[in-house]
Amino acid sequence: MADRTLRLYNTLTRTTETVEPQEEEHLRFYSCGPTVYNYAHIGNFRSFLTADLILRTARAIGWKTTYVSNITDVGHLTQDDLMDPSGEDRMAQALEREGERFANIYDLARYYSDALLRDWHALNLRDPDVRPRATEHVTDQLEAVIKLVDSGHAYVTDKGVYFSVETAPDYGKLSGNREAEQLQATERDIVEDEGKRDPRDFALWKLDENHLMKWHSPWGWGYPGWHIECSVMGMRYLGDQFDLHAGGEDLIFPHHECEVAQNEALAGHEVIPYWVHTRFLQVEGEKMSKSKGNFYTVRDLIAPDPDDEHVPDAIRQQGGVDPLALRYTLLSGQYRKPFNFTLKTLRDSAQAVKRYRDVQARLDEALDSASGAAASFGLAESLRESYEEVLDAMCDDLNTPGALAAALKGVKAIEKADALSTAEARTATEWLHDINDLLGIVEPEHAVAERTGGSDEDDAFAERVESLVQERADARSAGDYDRADAIRDQLDEMGVEVKDNPDGTTWERKGL
Repeated sequence: MADRTLRLYNTLTRTTETVEPQEEEHLRFYSCGPTVYNYAHIGNFRSFLTADLILRTARAIGWKTTYVSNITDVGHLTQDDLMDPSGEDRMAQALEREGERFANIYDLARYYSDALLRDWHALNLRDPDVRPRATEHVTDQLEAVIKLVDSGHAYVTDKGVYFSVETAPDYGKLSGNREAEQLQATERDIVEDEGKRDPRDFALWKLDENHLMKWHSPWGWGYPGWHIECSVMGMRYLGDQFDLHAGGEDLIFPHHECEVAQNEALAGHEVIPYWVHTRFLQVEGEKMSKSKGNFYTVRDLIAPDPDDEHVPDAIRQQGGVDPLALRYTLLSGQYRKPFNFTLKTLRDSAQAVKRYRDVQARLDEALDSASGAAASFGLAESLRESYEEVLDAMCDDLNTPGALAAALKGVKAIEKADALSTAEARTATEWLHDINDLLGIVEPEHAVAERTGGSDEDDAFAERVESLVQERADARSAGDYDRADAIRDQLDEMGVEVKDNPDGTTWERKGL
């Protein structure tokens, strides 16, 4: 696969470019995860799916990958899109909305984080190598804010600490939003901090001794701003130069624009050369909104409550749709074009997924029959051409409509085959496995692992964990307990529970 390249549309340069990893054939990238104040909706997951496809495509062409996607559980203000820190933290707002359902804000964050992971796995998204949480990296964020203040890139007021956009000459290069006057007009109807020097300046740290989640800083009690969180977590796990950052188009400004400014102020150079953004999703031709009754979370569609009247009757009556049909639907539109989600597309996707399942059942039956007939060249060649077309489409700016059409050619070739020999069934099964690895539309990851007794990805994960566990043991033996604790924190962020006992250390993946 070494001769293949991955081309993606780069928001920063506004062109489709060949991605050239800074470390040869090793793609290191970050994708913005959700703020866990509610269930993630299907528009959120369309964006998460883009990162999943980048991951799968990079691996398919033989690259190594290091993938980080965060969870925001503090600091995302309701006025962040207006560059103003006067809004309420969305996590605190959610706790007020939920009433007595949760004992505290940490329970709320844990509940919606767990819900996110269940939906994530239901849609067959692969886990990132690290899934950091903002609350677990506040010390790192505070150190970054202090560094920005000390270097003159930030200043302190009575209400918080702000990044000084004037010190970032290229501010606006990602979004094209460069004019202070435009931002001032946007802010005219909201209360802003009179100590702000420029309407473009944004909060790094908000001072609030009464906030439900607060930490002590040199300027008093408070909590970090949303934008600094992703800058710090990205560079913590990927270094001060990595390849790519993904997210929804709603994040281009101000969130990602602010990240660029912070990154370059902290590192002293460009940190991320490629920025990939997923366009908005509509439902039946209209903007998705709760007031219109067309706002869908993943669980609304795959496991609807009988009382959820906003969910279409056809979906409720059948107890929800196949999660892979929902994934297939979200794949049916290319990520950088607006996508219209319709019930017809969902029904068509369910039929397509069923065809893959029927083909898989037929192949299993053919393998069990142990036919010794020779494989025909025609089927193998058709499947090879189908996969090449699928991979070519994915390497061409994640052209998922083209990839799905090419994959169906392979399905049709198997369907048309009369009697399948064992050799043909084996070839077709390998093709189906490769298609699933690339598109994730045939079989859930957990089912593959159960059927095959594990996967290369599972083996690589276990090997990495074992290496970290041994490194932690060595650090403890050497009396370097700070390093040992840091490794344990890293394992925790990977979803690994470490258990120390008299006979040694064991580990296991955390349950959901």
